[in-house]
Amino acid sequence: MTTAAKRVDEVDAARLCGTAAAVAAQSQRDLRECAAAYPELFPDSPFDAALFNAVALANAFGAPWATADRLRIANRTALWIFAVDWLLDYVAKSRQEVESVVDRCLRVVADGRRESDFPLGCFLADIRDELAEAPAFAEKGEVWAAELELMLAAMLREWDWKTAARDGSPLPTLTEYLDNADNFGSSLVNVSCWIVGGDRAALDRLDVLRSASDEVQRVLRLLNDLATYERDVTWGDLNAQMLGTGRAEIIERIGDLVDGCRGLLEPLRDDCPLEVAYLERQIGYSMGFYGITDYWGKL
Repeated sequence: MTTAAKRVDEVDAARLCGTAAAVAAQSQRDLRECAAAYPELFPDSPFDAALFNAVALANAFGAPWATADRLRIANRTALWIFAVDWLLDYVAKSRQEVESVVDRCLRVVADGRRESDFPLGCFLADIRDELAEAPAFAEKGEVWAAELELMLAAMLREWDWKTAARDGSPLPTLTEYLDNADNFGSSLVNVSCWIVGGDRAALDRLDVLRSASDEVQRVLRLLNDLATYERDVTWGDLNAQMLGTGRAEIIERIGDLVDGCRGLLEPLRDDCPLEVAYLERQIGYSMGFYGITDYWGKL
C-alpha cells in the first residue's frame, strides 16, 4: 500500500469518527434537555456532563450509520434506565419504596397515566409516546412492555440479593447473576431502537434478535463489573467479583459468551446486517470503554 493510499484511509476513517462524534454532540444536547425537564431525576452528582456525553457516544459509535434523530429513542431510553437505577439503588430506602417505583412504572405502560409527583413515570410516558408514533409499535408494543417488565423485575431481584447479603444470606452464583442481566437494560434500549427504526426483516426476527441481545447483555454486564468493582464496593452495589469469582474466571466467561453471541448472530447476518453490526459493535465498544472507565460520575 502506498503512502498516499494510507493517507486516504486515515482521512476516511477520521471522517467516519467525526460524523459519529457530531451525532453524539447532537444527542448529548437532547439528553441535557431531557434532564433539564426532569431535574429531580438527575442530580449533578453523579449525573455529571461526562455521563450524558458517554451515553451519546456509545450509541453514536454503536450505530455510526444513524442520525441523531434515529438514535434519540435509544439515548433517551438509556438515560431513563440510569434514572431508575439511581432511584432503586440509592434513593429508595425500603423494599416497599422499590416496589412502588416498579409498580408505578408498570402502570404507565398499562394505562398511560402521568402522575405529577412521579417524574420517573412522566419521563417513561414521554418515551412510550414517542415509541407509539412508530408504525411497528402497534404490532410490537407488547414486546417492549415485556422487556421493560423483565428489566424492572431483575432490578428488584438484585435489590433483594444485596439486602439479604447484608443480613448474612448467601449471594447468588455467577450463573444466577448472569441470568438476571436484564437489570443492565441494554436489551430494552435495543428493542426500543428496533421498534422505531427496524425494517421488516428485523421486526420479523425480533424474538431471535432479542435472544442475541440478551447474550450480548450478559457480556456487557461482566465488562461493566470488571470496570466498576471499587466503585460498587464503595456504593454498596453488587458485582460479579463479589461472588467468589476471580477476574480471570470472569474474563474467561466473557470469552465464552462472546463466542455464543457470534453463534447467535451469524445466521442473522444476511437478513439483518445492521442489527447484527449494532450488537457486535456494542461488545467491541464496551470492551474499549470499560477497559478505561465507566459512566457514573462521583457521588
